[in-house]
Amino acid sequence: MSHEACNKRTFSDDDIQELRAELKIGILGTVNEQGLPHLTMISSLMAHSPTEVVWGQFTEGTSKTFIRQNPKVGFLIMSLAREYWRGKATFTHIEQSGEAYERYNNQPMFRYNAYFGVHSVYFMDLIGHSGRKSLPMGAVVGASVQTLLGRSLALRRSRVQVLNSWTRALFNKLDNLKFLSYVGEDGYPIIFPVIQAQALDGEQMIFSTSAFRDELSAIPPGTTCALFGLTLDMEDVLLRGCYEGVRRVGGMRCGVLRVDWVYNSMPPVPGQIYPPVELKAVEFS
Repeated sequence: MSHEACNKRTFSDDDIQELRAELKIGILGTVNEQGLPHLTMISSLMAHSPTEVVWGQFTEGTSKTFIRQNPKVGFLIMSLAREYWRGKATFTHIEQSGEAYERYNNQPMFRYNAYFGVHSVYFMDLIGHSGRKSLPMGAVVGASVQTLLGRSLALRRSRVQVLNSWTRALFNKLDNLKFLSYVGEDGYPIIFPVIQAQALDGEQMIFSTSAFRDELSAIPPGTTCALFGLTLDMEDVLLRGCYEGVRRVGGMRCGVLRVDWVYNSMPPVPGQIYPPVELKAVEFS
């Protein structure tokens, strides 16, 4: 994220009020053991104070492991009004009581749930954020149409089938949400929307550069990126691969991501989809 995009060092009172909404999209970017970006949907992500970001844990997952190993995180929070804030923060500690803990567990989602509640609250010091931005729907719709045209007119040269039919269908639905992330020079994940992203074939994702052009042009070719797709029914999938830069696809200027890793982050059993994980027999002594 450029300095200009992350130049607000505190949340305003209005920011805090908006970011505490129960119904919203929260995307947390962490860094795995190999230094690669990982994205997770965390709806409890919110501003706790002018200088703190928090989120509540009620399920297990790899992002919880990653954040303990590397405290540098990126975040994006999008409201139902299609306004979003994105920034970066540093994980500091976990609390299992206190004001934030009580606030989470008094929300209807957790207060009346007989099966789970928030058992841990993760605190992060805000490094900077972009301020409230409106999703540029005109540019997004135009970019989605251009991506669709490029996908329809391009010659497909897929070497392997990394993306199965369900994953391609999720990304090719134009009104699903998609977010791209990579690790910046300072080690913090950068996240921004790429709702125009679609599957070109069994291993390539493309996205017209007519929306979020500046963000896409800032990614050096050869960078490993994560691409997260999310439906309004809360189905999601995470991809990762090499960003090959911008080229003409079916006559359209598109960023191209060659995918080599696919991860199902949905419960009840999150896990790697591609490359396939070898099944091992369970032996009883």
